[in-house]
Amino acid sequence: MSAGKVYLLRHGQTEWSVSGKHTGRTDVPLTEKGRGLAKAAGELIRRVRGDEPPALVLTSPRARARDTAELAGFTPDRVDERLVEWDYGEYEGLTTPEIRETDPGWTVWSHPTPGGETPQQVTARADAVLADARAALPGGDVVLVGHGHFSRVLIARWIGLAATEGVRFAMEAPSWAVLGDERGVPQLEYVNLAVFG
Repeated sequence: MSAGKVYLLRHGQTEWSVSGKHTGRTDVPLTEKGRGLAKAAGELIRRVRGDEPPALVLTSPRARARDTAELAGFTPDRVDERLVEWDYGEYEGLTTPEIRETDPGWTVWSHPTPGGETPQQVTARADAVLADARAALPGGDVVLVGHGHFSRVLIARWIGLAATEGVRFAMEAPSWAVLGDERGVPQLEYVNLAVFG
């Protein structure tokens, strides 16, 4: 059993997250509301986990994630390229209804993404991040600040599911998921934990 837990934080609201545009590589800033909710997310998680400094804090290189980490009160130990959002390829910046005009029934969970990442590629990234997180847990909690779809993949992989099973979990902007274990069995303790406003 580990001494710590893994805390996943999805970045705060952006104009693209409000409109439903798929935002992978594009560096979209937080809205003012997103900045305020990122601060509130930090206050919320301190009530859940206390004020003990985490053993490790990693953040995606995207400004929306780095800013969310800072506003929530966390200083990243490093920026980790593996925490970027699922690469949507040609569908970057499009909404699901727009994509479905030419690719009926499309979801990132069930259909190919032309020019983007496959579920197998996303799985490999998630598994590598989680291996590093597990290695740090004997020293305390790990905080990973990233994105919606990729955080849902991390949840799925933590509990032994395929990356595409991330569809079954919600992660609003900004919200937390808490990954722990019960006697060595990986467990999802909280998901979509947030202050909504």
